[in-house]
Amino acid sequence: MASGLKLLISLGNINQSHQAYSHDEIVKKPIYNFSNSRSDVVVINGDIRIHGKSSTIFIASSSERGLHSWTLMPYPRKADVSAMQRVRNWTMKFQVAAKLPDCIRKFSIPAVLFSTGGFSGNPYHDFSDLLIPLYLTARPFNQTLLFLVTDSHRSWISKFKPILERLSKHDVINIDKRDQVLCFARTTIGLKAHDEELSLNPSQFPYYSIKHFRQFLQTTYSLERTSINDRLRSTRPRMLIISRKNTRVFKNEGEVAKLGKNLGFDVVVGDIPCNMGIVAKFVNSLDVMVGVHGAGLTNMVFLPDNAVLIQIIPLGLESSAKRYYEFPTKEMTLRYLGYKVSVNESSLFGKYPADSEVYRDPGAVRSRGYLRFRSIYMDNQDVNIDLARFKDTLLNALQLVRN
Repeated sequence: MASGLKLLISLGNINQSHQAYSHDEIVKKPIYNFSNSRSDVVVINGDIRIHGKSSTIFIASSSERGLHSWTLMPYPRKADVSAMQRVRNWTMKFQVAAKLPDCIRKFSIPAVLFSTGGFSGNPYHDFSDLLIPLYLTARPFNQTLLFLVTDSHRSWISKFKPILERLSKHDVINIDKRDQVLCFARTTIGLKAHDEELSLNPSQFPYYSIKHFRQFLQTTYSLERTSINDRLRSTRPRMLIISRKNTRVFKNEGEVAKLGKNLGFDVVVGDIPCNMGIVAKFVNSLDVMVGVHGAGLTNMVFLPDNAVLIQIIPLGLESSAKRYYEFPTKEMTLRYLGYKVSVNESSLFGKYPADSEVYRDPGAVRSRGYLRFRSIYMDNQDVNIDLARFKDTLLNALQLVRN
């Protein structure tokens, strides 16, 4: 079920407010519902028995009266049908003790069950859908918990192994393949996620901010720079121009790199590597990161404080640019500069009649269906930057990092 939590049990006794309760209060409740607009999450305390192969979680009940079941998809993008089609549906059943399956192994530590399906593998979703929610969910346990992963991808687990090991002292379990029954006294199903993308709300329990997450990454990957002020002022500021090969290609990145060098930057042009340890240290060495709107910009999480992110915003993508990258930079203590591509700088220029709504009103195009909107503005648009216009943006960035 793509919409996530489908309750067949009455929620009358399950408190749904998750902002005002302490850790101790949550532990005392049999079931605590953390669900919000992004994610379905429940914390269950008691006799919990998990059979991975059937995607079933059994919960001990003292009475046969009112036995219920419900389903949950443990991935924090529940409103996105495309994402949730790649997520396994888990069933939770209340059952009297006499009918519970036997425990093959009992654990004294709590478990967190989550999916690495959905849009995992895309750098933006790796962080916004998984790593930040995982930090929010697991960090309070101080590494004393077990990760049960459904829809597991070995490459994802390997890629983010340093983060997983910093959050748990125990090996990850691929729960889908387990035919044995694993038993716990406390289990969290799903990952907690706050309402905004790539962000944390420090006013909500457990009161973490995105700054805490960035500090966690800095420790995990042994990053040297906490601030751009850690670089000698006599050194040329280092700037990366992110290359894109398939969609939203930066056609004249070489010319922009030359302009940057002439203005006083030490310019690097290239792709973001796959190895996260290399990525983290490389991005942390930068003062300015430049890129066309896309997932590569997510690596701003490794930038030192007060670094500058320059997002080149293709035609029609202003709203996404703000939500996904501009807004989060403010909480990350980064400086942000947006460069809106004009029609003349877009490869869409000349493909449609001069008065086409493709140029005039991208919102109207989107209102008639996301797939067409995506095809036009995201999948079939490249950019060729006006150097005279962009020079002002680079000069602004130079002033920011030097001050």
